Amino acid sequence: MTIKTQKLAILALFKQSQEPVSPSTLSQRSGATIAGRTLRRWLNQWVDEGVLERVGEGRATRYRYLAHEETSPSSTFFSLKFLSGLDADLRDSVMKQLRDLWTHNSTAIEGNTLSLGDTHFVLEEGLTISGKPLKDHQEVIGHARAIELIYQSLKSPLNESIFFELHKAVQTEIVSDIYKPAGAWKIEPNGTYAVTEDGQQIFIEYALPLYVPQLMSELIEFVNQIKLSEITMQNAPSYYAKVHTAIAHIHPFWDGNGRIARLVANIPLLKAGLPPLLIPQTQRREYIQLLANYEIAVGQLNNKTGLWPAPERLNDFSAFCHSAYVVTTQIIEKAFEVQGRRH
Repeated sequence: MTIKTQKLAILALFKQSQEPVSPSTLSQRSGATIAGRTLRRWLNQWVDEGVLERVGEGRATRYRYLAHEETSPSSTFFSLKFLSGLDADLRDSVMKQLRDLWTHNSTAIEGNTLSLGDTHFVLEEGLTISGKPLKDHQEVIGHARAIELIYQSLKSPLNESIFFELHKAVQTEIVSDIYKPAGAWKIEPNGTYAVTEDGQQIFIEYALPLYVPQLMSELIEFVNQIKLSEITMQNAPSYYAKVHTAIAHIHPFWDGNGRIARLVANIPLLKAGLPPLLIPQTQRREYIQLLANYEIAVGQLNNKTGLWPAPERLNDFSAFCHSAYVVTTQIIEKAFEVQGRRH
């Protein structure tokens, strides 16, 4: 019995049970030999995902299946308005294409060496690519998990916890350093060198740790107050650009900020029923340069500057995002072309 089959069998037992079940009872009923540590890891994962509820403590701990409609991937996908009108197989195909492209592009921008084909193989088959670093595989799996978290968060207001869970998902490298926390705001200053278009080297200093909680609170409030009815295919990239630049400019984590920005900036779009916007890794240099130009022009953020001290400086990056949006919109258009031929 494969690991995937074992996990499905365990979940089936939960669905069939009317009462909370203990880990030992699960092992007995499943008839499968599953290491205790492995079973606990699965249980903790399902609790974090909202699939199970933990009842009791210590040896009296039991687990109950939560029959939420939203815990089903297919029902989550169906609730996305841009998939409305597509048959189930086409919805599934679109979501996998978006997952693979989103994951590949975002991780490749950060230096991941897996190709789009490699990424698809790893996520679909759960196997490794010979000769490729384990770290790259972990980054891809972690990012795909973060995308799932984004979809699961759409029915709730954005909050700090969502940011922290996303960071733990994408930050797959195990770092034993108290100054590099996973799932928490940074505690040390960070910055980077950039080269301007006229060839000058400039150090970009991101927001100091002291100001991160306030700035991120302002961003969360901004996202939650967006009127979703006003977001259209035409202006969606501008909303994306605004949220993205704010996160990237604050740089709230010690690492993983780019991936977090490219994830969270899509929340307003998805909540408005539109497809996500993906930054192509083939345009990595232009993308990084435009962000650097913006951050250099605006300067360091603090508790008095607000998130966008010079909103007019967003124009170039917004235009870039508009051109990038064609990648995902074409995927949706092709799916509807297939649907049209079926009718």
